Amino acid sequence: MKNKRVDITGIGENAVDHVLRLSEFPAPDGKVLIESVAQRLGGQIATVMVACRLWGLEARYIGSSGDDASADMHQSEFARLGIETHLVRAQDTVSRLSYILVDRGSGSRAVLSRRAKQLSLSPAHLEKEWIVNSRLLHVDAENPEASLRAAQWARNAEVPVMCDFDLFTDGVESLLPWIDYPVISSRLASSLSRDTRLLSALPSLQRKFGFRAICVTLGEGGALAWDGSRFWYAPSFRVKVVDTTGAGDLFHAGFAYGLLRGWRWKKVLEFSCAAAGLNCTAEGARGRIAKLAEIEKLRKTGRRNPAHFTARQIGATDQQETRQR
Repeated sequence: MKNKRVDITGIGENAVDHVLRLSEFPAPDGKVLIESVAQRLGGQIATVMVACRLWGLEARYIGSSGDDASADMHQSEFARLGIETHLVRAQDTVSRLSYILVDRGSGSRAVLSRRAKQLSLSPAHLEKEWIVNSRLLHVDAENPEASLRAAQWARNAEVPVMCDFDLFTDGVESLLPWIDYPVISSRLASSLSRDTRLLSALPSLQRKFGFRAICVTLGEGGALAWDGSRFWYAPSFRVKVVDTTGAGDLFHAGFAYGLLRGWRWKKVLEFSCAAAGLNCTAEGARGRIAKLAEIEKLRKTGRRNPAHFTARQIGATDQQETRQR
């Protein structure tokens, strides 16, 4: 069915990741042993669509690629999973690729990526019906003009918009007024607010841009959200970390899933942290997109890492914000 209604539409990055597992991270002018090399599908928006589809949601993906074998791999995987796909293929262009260096000991990683300018997605590549026939729109900052057009269509059609922004790049500030649920890095929150204290930065950003709620991811520190009235915080879970690639993508997927299910914020954050944690137990951006039952089990019974914020800190800030309003 053309332009069917889906649960979530995503616009943004896809990538083929070349994962290099190292004995340790290289020092300047140093040499290290590459223990293994693997090719994996990734990309922040593409991975969110894959996870949501595996969890039973209807998903639509819009993005760009080259005209190479990497693009064929993405198209084939989306088709296998039943994800409606609109992949704009640039002629004589190599698809986006990343080299991911993974430290065997800690599972931490560094990402080196390459994206040709020909891979830019323009508003002309979009159809309005793709956006308005969605329950939720998810965008990144890879194609700011296209994401802005889509977010405007969504807002006018009362379709909520969430985003994955990590760095302060061109187009981010123009996009933010059209975002309902930003899920961003703590460093971006600090850059935008010029405030390194997240307990004051998040309410400030929420008031400035009119978000319904704002969430920051803190890596091992978990996630913190402000809904305009109070804070919600969830520590991360203790897991055996193999590779942290894709942890943020699975957090965003969990967040989107919780939004669409209408969960309370506490459960949304806990589920997202659990999904992210389980993905870290295997190699690659989609190393372990766990089943819903596995995620729920970890959410309910899993051990937590030390909390980044105490209940006392959050409670005191809630009271202060209430007095200011």
